[in-house]
Amino acid sequence: MNNNFSRAIFALATLALSMNPRGFGAPVLTYHNDNARTGANLHETLLTPASVNTNSFGLLMKYEVDGYVYAQPLYFPELVVPGRGTHNAVFVATENNSVFAFDADSQTDADGGLLWHASLGDGIDIVTNHEFGGRYHNNVFQDMLPRVGITGTPVIDPTTGTLYLDAFTRVATETTTNYHHTLHALNITTGTEQPYGPVEVVASVPGNGYGSSDGVIKFDPRQHMQRPALTLAGGVLYVAFGSAADTDPYHGWIIGYDASNLQLLTNQVFDTTPNATMKQFGSHAGEGALWMGGNGLCVDANTNLYFEVANGSFTADPSLGNGDDYGDSFMKLSAVSNRLSVADFFTPFNQAEMQAQDADFGSGGALLLPDEVGSAKHPHLIVGGDKAGTIYLVDRDNMGRYNPRNNHQIVQELDAGAGSFFGTPAYFDHQLYYQGVRGVMKAFAISNGLI
Repeated sequence: MNNNFSRAIFALATLALSMNPRGFGAPVLTYHNDNARTGANLHETLLTPASVNTNSFGLLMKYEVDGYVYAQPLYFPELVVPGRGTHNAVFVATENNSVFAFDADSQTDADGGLLWHASLGDGIDIVTNHEFGGRYHNNVFQDMLPRVGITGTPVIDPTTGTLYLDAFTRVATETTTNYHHTLHALNITTGTEQPYGPVEVVASVPGNGYGSSDGVIKFDPRQHMQRPALTLAGGVLYVAFGSAADTDPYHGWIIGYDASNLQLLTNQVFDTTPNATMKQFGSHAGEGALWMGGNGLCVDANTNLYFEVANGSFTADPSLGNGDDYGDSFMKLSAVSNRLSVADFFTPFNQAEMQAQDADFGSGGALLLPDEVGSAKHPHLIVGGDKAGTIYLVDRDNMGRYNPRNNHQIVQELDAGAGSFFGTPAYFDHQLYYQGVRGVMKAFAISNGLI
């Protein structure tokens, strides 16, 4: 390992119980276990309040990797590795654009438990490179030192045995310096690229907003960070982007690809603020990044996409021009007829204040609640939070759009008193769990459509 790279440790903890070390366990193929993003493993049998204690739960093994790990590790049981037999495999992606496949049970073989390692180009050196993300910190990007590479959690398609991810790279010559977001499709048994990968992220939408040219806004890889987890839904791979340290101009992007061949689906590209101009909104026009604390898009049974948008311009109301800019909003996109379009949204009444005070609505991630907690009036619910620690419970069938006076059009608004939300809640058995920054973990009972 190059000593200039950051050293990081990936650790596995387990129950020290008498059990089959080859116990399969449920696969973890996407962020928070499922596209509802509940975070619940409903097949767990060993982890209980009685068994998770200092006597029976602890460190099993450690693996050294070549960079920091922001992406959630994924797990695939009974993976048949050519020439290596069957293993329960854990996949770890790093900020040095590496993916490691490790044996989850043992390090006793000749390779010390490493099943394969794929290097997809060096992560971008932030210590010496000051070319992007310089809005804060004296023009030096400091959000993710010392390298930036794979940040969003990959996703695995178990049918084709493919792991999809986005790698961020910088290519410099004597005359040019270019940044690239590149989609990779790796065979989970070997780490080799599938025949149709890799593919560079290139996208555009009609728009006259900040950063546009001749009525078109093009995706600029230098200005955008791939933070949200990748999402597979209906045969489409969705990749979402926020900004590089809020450095203008930028937008929130969702870009869809045919998962079978990584062909760009031009009708499945969405920009959160395509027509927000500097004339109307000043030097911070546009924006509307997708962060969500690393959460992925939520997907319902009808393949509608749900997500939260961070600080940005908002015009999507008749009183504000009836535009198509959705800063600080809860969004629902329809993919009917293979085209992404806005089906519904909710925007807090104080959106302009939130934007001015950097109080992002989309600092944390959303969660689709199961119908068991709904009511006759509101059977389908979604929950999300903001940087102020407010929980918003919204009807997915009628999200409420924008009310300039208050938020009474949604099901419930609650000051959680749990700190600022920069992560995704979890749900299990009529309990909603939130952990905020500088706060304590809280469990909220939820039933009959109310927290």
